[in-house]
Amino acid sequence: MRSPLSAQRGFTYLGLLVAVAILGLMLTMVSRVWSTTEQRERETQLLFVGHAYRLAIASFYANGHRFPSTLDELLQDDRFPVPKHHLRRLYPDPMTGHADWTPVLTADGQGIMGIGSSSRAAPIKRRNFDLADEAFKDTDCYCFWQFVYHPNRFSRAVNPAGGASPTPGNGTPSKPGTPAFNPGHLTPLPPGSGSLTPTPGSTAPSISDSTGSN
Repeated sequence: MRSPLSAQRGFTYLGLLVAVAILGLMLTMVSRVWSTTEQRERETQLLFVGHAYRLAIASFYANGHRFPSTLDELLQDDRFPVPKHHLRRLYPDPMTGHADWTPVLTADGQGIMGIGSSSRAAPIKRRNFDLADEAFKDTDCYCFWQFVYHPNRFSRAVNPAGGASPTPGNGTPSKPGTPAFNPGHLTPLPPGSGSLTPTPGSTAPSISDSTGSN
């Protein structure tokens, strides 16, 4: 016959096992929530940085009607007496943490018209992309998130006051001599600027250049 002390120890041991099991379950849930939140933040950063690269490539193209042969040309465009800087620095892929972008080449393979993530992970975001990113809808891999600049996708619409604004086109090329330019949701970078600022209404975080930052 078991003594009352042995029975009490048995119940205490069982209670500790239940408490450890509950604690482990809670930690697992917290870890999953934190991991999902972090992935969503990286997705937001990926979209913002991808737009910055697309904008820089568009700026490079608008200043000479050709695509850069390397991403370094976005940093130092030596086609002019005073070099132009379309991008402050080569930002890494937020999904991998490295500048291991997959270049999207032109038909002749001589120019870079866009970049894509090299991550093979599955995205959480599936809907509600910007117009320029509609191809990302329902994709199963970040590698399909390719930020490409198509000169003929956006035509220039001139208003009565003489101003011009980019409007979605239907594949019709722009007027000869008028570069097509699609800034998306980013404010164009002035020469020498060290930051990228989203236009009002955008929730994407701004990316500023600072020593030692990635």
